[in-house]
Amino acid sequence: NDMKRRRAANPHIVDAGTKNVLPFHVEPRNIVGDDPQERVSAEAAILNSRVHYYSRLTASSDRLLSPPNHVIPRQEEIYIYSPLGTAFKVTGSDPSSKNPSIITIFAIWNTMMGTSILSIPWGIKQAGFTLGILILIFTGLLMLYCCYIVLKSPKAINMDTSDWEFPDVCSFYFGKFGKWSSLFFSMVSLIGAMVVYWVLMSNFLYNTGQFIYNYAHNVNGSDSEFGTNGSVICPYPTTEPGGNSTISTLYISGNDTSDGSSFEHWWSKTNTIPLYLIVLLLPLLCFRSAAFFARFTFLGTISVVYLIVLVTIKAVHLGFHLEFHWFDTARLYVPEFRLLFPQFTGVLTLAFFIHNCIVTLMKNNKHQENNVRDLSVAYLLVGLTYLYVGVLIFAAFPSPPLSKDCIEPNFLDNFPTSDVLVFVARAFLLFQMITVYPLLGYLVRVQMMGQIFGNHYPSFLHVLVLNILIVGAGVLMAKFYPNIGSIIRFSGATCGLALVFVFPALIHMISLRRQGLLRWPSAIFHSFLILLGMANLLAQFFM
Repeated sequence: NDMKRRRAANPHIVDAGTKNVLPFHVEPRNIVGDDPQERVSAEAAILNSRVHYYSRLTASSDRLLSPPNHVIPRQEEIYIYSPLGTAFKVTGSDPSSKNPSIITIFAIWNTMMGTSILSIPWGIKQAGFTLGILILIFTGLLMLYCCYIVLKSPKAINMDTSDWEFPDVCSFYFGKFGKWSSLFFSMVSLIGAMVVYWVLMSNFLYNTGQFIYNYAHNVNGSDSEFGTNGSVICPYPTTEPGGNSTISTLYISGNDTSDGSSFEHWWSKTNTIPLYLIVLLLPLLCFRSAAFFARFTFLGTISVVYLIVLVTIKAVHLGFHLEFHWFDTARLYVPEFRLLFPQFTGVLTLAFFIHNCIVTLMKNNKHQENNVRDLSVAYLLVGLTYLYVGVLIFAAFPSPPLSKDCIEPNFLDNFPTSDVLVFVARAFLLFQMITVYPLLGYLVRVQMMGQIFGNHYPSFLHVLVLNILIVGAGVLMAKFYPNIGSIIRFSGATCGLALVFVFPALIHMISLRRQGLLRWPSAIFHSFLILLGMANLLAQFFM
């Protein structure tokens, strides 16, 4: 009779010997999915408690007291619990739904490609052309090795780690310190990315509006103003060693319309545009779910491909302008080796950063035995993409009449607003970043609120305060320090210290020591990695 009543209340419940089982749920506050407000029935809550009850009775290797079939959830209804207080739904558990190697490789490439690509030419300029290329290759190899350590770290633990992520591994080895520190450095990388996005969105919105205004009012900059047929500009020529005063300091000049001053007053890249973005983006950050914006993630791939095409076209049009001055600074050329190279290593630490999600990406690889190979190929593609963009922009930058020191942290700033191809790139990147920015804010909210309050949306007021703080940081940086190169290098060196160098190296040494396999060459090398990460962070404050 009791079973009949239970079946009447929920027709999904069947006998233990059958294959159809009750769908399994966890509490809504811990679900990270499309519908975080999904309600839990009383029957599902009882089954949830039963699973916890059976797990306390016996170890996973003891089958005598294993839970019956009607207690075990279906494969597609299983959730992974992370140490940050959230549960992620398992998808693609069916082997037929796994990705082939080529899809996995380009998924890693697409995930790693971000705003850092805009600062690669500037980083090469800061390090010097020859040293910059060497540092890019060396840093890529170093980041690849640390990522390999992260990927294999769960396998060294003598328990079921199939559902673990790297923060779980940190929590296993370092306890609460590992959990909280991984949360902190994850927040540094996410909020740092959001600040960079705000600066770039302000930049792209300003230039897009300026292009439309100039086109509507037939305003054009003369070819002689820019010194290179209007193709490339030096926005801040005071950085030139020779101080060439003949080069224009303006993006677009010759604006003699009567309302020009009024337009420039209300359409300022640092004074007004960052505030206009608040009206658009702050409401989007307060959405309970970011599922709508996730549908536009493919735009990231298209934007990177377009940038590569744009760089190729500009390089063919401008040609190469290179002179090698190994240690001395010429008027138009920087030396091949510069002491400012740590600025480039900070940028590259974030440019090659994927360590916090590589375990998740590789779980969907169809052939797990090829994980190391696929990871290496993906890093090779990323490194080649960075080299291609950085080398072409640096080499094609016209010297003379401009100095290589004019290369901006966002290389698109070296092209005038009137450039149609660059206008398309800016408009496309602006739309892509508007869709990605709420996703980053959603990740910050889920991790921070879930860890502190046990609920990723405790109340509208909590979420609003958090979003105001994040947006405020972006507005302040866009107004007072809109240098994305410096923002990227500081955030990259900070999060890379823990999640790239310290934690992977320590976990690797601890694992080898417990197995009795740790030898002094390995200990010295991995200790050197830790020192390298610390030096990378400290150098950012002195360069």
